[in-house]
Amino acid sequence: MTLTKLAYLTGEYPRASDTFIQREVAALRAIGHEVLTCSIRTTGAEHLVGPEQRAEHASTFKVLDACKSPLRLTRAHIRWLRTPGRYLRALALAWRTAPKGIKGRLFNLIYFLEAGVLAAHLSDKGVQHLHNHIAKASCTVAMLASALSGIPYSFTIHGPDIFFEPHHWRIDEKAARASFVACISDFCRSQLMSFAAQQHWNRFHVVHCGVDPDRYTPSQHGGAELLFVGRLAGVKGVPVLLDALRGLDFRDLRLTLIGDGPDRALLEAQAKGLPVDFVGYKSQAEVAEALAKADVFVLPSFAEGVPVVLMEAMASGLPVVATRIAGVPELVVHEMSGLLVPPGDVIGLRSAIKTVLDNPDIRREMGVAGRETVEADFNIGSEARWLSTLFEGYRLGCPPLGKRL
Repeated sequence: MTLTKLAYLTGEYPRASDTFIQREVAALRAIGHEVLTCSIRTTGAEHLVGPEQRAEHASTFKVLDACKSPLRLTRAHIRWLRTPGRYLRALALAWRTAPKGIKGRLFNLIYFLEAGVLAAHLSDKGVQHLHNHIAKASCTVAMLASALSGIPYSFTIHGPDIFFEPHHWRIDEKAARASFVACISDFCRSQLMSFAAQQHWNRFHVVHCGVDPDRYTPSQHGGAELLFVGRLAGVKGVPVLLDALRGLDFRDLRLTLIGDGPDRALLEAQAKGLPVDFVGYKSQAEVAEALAKADVFVLPSFAEGVPVVLMEAMASGLPVVATRIAGVPELVVHEMSGLLVPPGDVIGLRSAIKTVLDNPDIRREMGVAGRETVEADFNIGSEARWLSTLFEGYRLGCPPLGKRL
């Protein structure tokens, strides 16, 4: 049987900070799905840090670039105007779901124009199902493209920021109109259930982001090398980690921060005098190499979904220290595969790091347990097969029962 021909849409694809989407696309292709990738905006050069990103970027359809052609934009909307009832219902949907104010209305009308071009591209390519990641503006475009073309859509919802403004992004309407919603954790699913009508809850399934454990090689970790990977932005809590370092006294203690973002200059100033290296974005292969050399992975975030970088660290056999927030406890079991501390707690974070660095046996046991967790529950191959089951089940009218495989 030929599997569903898919299109994936995000606001910006591929990005160095969203490698989990690239892995999911690759895993679905390995199963046998044809997957076209689409991006609203063109990815900045700073995100094309490895061959995977450059290859995906070259083959991705860029919606805004296509909309810059007046002829293409006009032809797309004339095409959908041939079914005026559907066109006007889609336009009304754009107006009805717009955020409040003139600016909100204007943006949703722009999204409607983008949706017309995207819908034409998908129809021309014979796409049978459109899937979105993140559920913000790009999901609005996906919803409108589906309304114009009749191509069904679904989306993966992550959080946490989408739940800060659920009414602005109309996740209730998006969830109601989607074939199904993939939620990255039970916590995420519960947050969506808070805003969506109860009759839709049975279509909210838990689909983990995942990694390929075989890509990561556990090794002996006996030093004091700490590693952080993530955006250098306020939500990641890096100042707390820098403060925690000031009370640690270990020979050869060093923290490497992989990533970039708006707070980099400020953080570099705060880190003066500390054993800290800022190395910017790195490719997937380079991150794997850094994990193999590190001794403890630390993620002091204030808000997260279920961080894929924690999965990568655990697959590498690293003990992890993270904050007890959102879906993180569904991945990291306290005192088994890592240590969890309250967010924003400098003393607690410092104590947890010291505990792990002081105890080689604890490190080793946590590393083994973490690797086993990822292999069992966060393996991208297994998660892609479950997602494929959802795509096929909903297309054929026999969707699977239950939130989780």
